[in-house]
Amino acid sequence: MNNRNTALTATEQQARSPEDVFEQLQAGNTRFVNSTPYQVDASALRSETVDGQHPQAVVLSCIDSRVPVEMVFDQHIGDIFVARVAGNFENDDILGSMEYACAVAGSKLVVVLGHAGCGAVKAACDGVELGHITGLLSSIAPAVSKVEGETNKTPTSKDSDFVNAAIAENVRMTMARILEKSSILKELNDAEKIAVVGGVYQLDSGQVIWLD
Repeated sequence: MNNRNTALTATEQQARSPEDVFEQLQAGNTRFVNSTPYQVDASALRSETVDGQHPQAVVLSCIDSRVPVEMVFDQHIGDIFVARVAGNFENDDILGSMEYACAVAGSKLVVVLGHAGCGAVKAACDGVELGHITGLLSSIAPAVSKVEGETNKTPTSKDSDFVNAAIAENVRMTMARILEKSSILKELNDAEKIAVVGGVYQLDSGQVIWLD
């Protein structure tokens, strides 16, 4: 049984490369899938992080309740920042949060995490218009349009292959826009001080399928 009773320190955070952090998250997801997570002393972690935090990554996820981000990567108090919005896309507030995580707090990895069966992507496929949801879906629409152009298929939430392709494309396009819109993150990425990766969480298995 693996035990985890200490929080990440500044020294440990800074000693890790983006590749090291990526491997940490991959290993954590394997533990989650295999139902062998670390046994954690949450009280000890709370006490250790009262005066500061040194998270190793920032994850942009959908709000979906079936995607418990910290659990998915077997991460705990003080380990990762998590930003959530339906459809896991960037906006100015998300970008500012990522810039804080990486440029100020020292995180080494930006993760864009989509998930199978994403309701926001399905709604974008169907062109749903409802209150503020309409504006939200406009950020996902470019991914739907790209898949439509590549497949010559009419977007619809009833076509699982189309939806899955749009989910993956939305992750890829979000990753690209993060670096296009944030000069701070681009400079850190170009200097190899951070990396930006993306994946799609599988609701049935719990596995994160990483994208190229």
